[in-house]
Amino acid sequence: MKIKEVVEALERFAPLPLQESWDNAGLQVGLTEAEVSGALLCLDVTPQIVDEAIGRGCNLVVSHHPLIFRKLARVCGDDDVQRAVMKALANGIAIVSMHTNMDNALGGVNYKIAEKMGLQDVAFMQAKVVGGVECGSGVVGSFAEPLAADDFVLGLKRKFCVECVQANELLRRPIRTVAICGGAGAFLLDEAVASGCDAFVTGEMHYHEFFGREQQIQIAVIGHYQSEQYTGEIFRDIIERSCPGVRCLMAQTCTNPIYYF
Repeated sequence: MKIKEVVEALERFAPLPLQESWDNAGLQVGLTEAEVSGALLCLDVTPQIVDEAIGRGCNLVVSHHPLIFRKLARVCGDDDVQRAVMKALANGIAIVSMHTNMDNALGGVNYKIAEKMGLQDVAFMQAKVVGGVECGSGVVGSFAEPLAADDFVLGLKRKFCVECVQANELLRRPIRTVAICGGAGAFLLDEAVASGCDAFVTGEMHYHEFFGREQQIQIAVIGHYQSEQYTGEIFRDIIERSCPGVRCLMAQTCTNPIYYF
């Protein structure tokens, strides 16, 4: 099985045209004609992730966040992005990133978050069709049985291993319908309120975006990394289903740059 066959399988699930205009998903580094020795699955690509790929015998890294997001004026080892690129090229490792195309894909990142939360009847918040493919931003789902706000927040802490959930005033009504957008999803908050959702879960929001929502909707911000940490499971399932025999390894290196004290 060649690396390009694995990349093609990922892109069939989440075609690159689904990505946002500002994004840089797809092949980041390397050649794809080589036979794949193993795929290391991760959220971010750092020099330490490339070291792990080398140490575990993987010549393919599949990440959610693109390694190369902004234009590289030069590659000489000045920062972590440049060092990761140099190390990957020197060791024959290809890097591919499935970012907002995987966010927007049916069964993608937000569907995985909803699955971990135990939501039912999950559907896109902003559904559209791109090139004949159904896609959308954010999802909405519901609990089989409504939860009290404190149980809802504590449940998120447990399921996503969150040290601290940022929340607004606890809702004084049961929570059944939940809107979700992994990562930086505050752009969907107004729509979640307008559609009558009881709660909104995302990875990060600005301070002033919490104001004025008291008893409108339960906001729960669980951390960018934490909200998307299970994305590797999507990569694994796609590869194991479409490319049987390819060794898939979840990265053991934690790339979350935020610490809680």
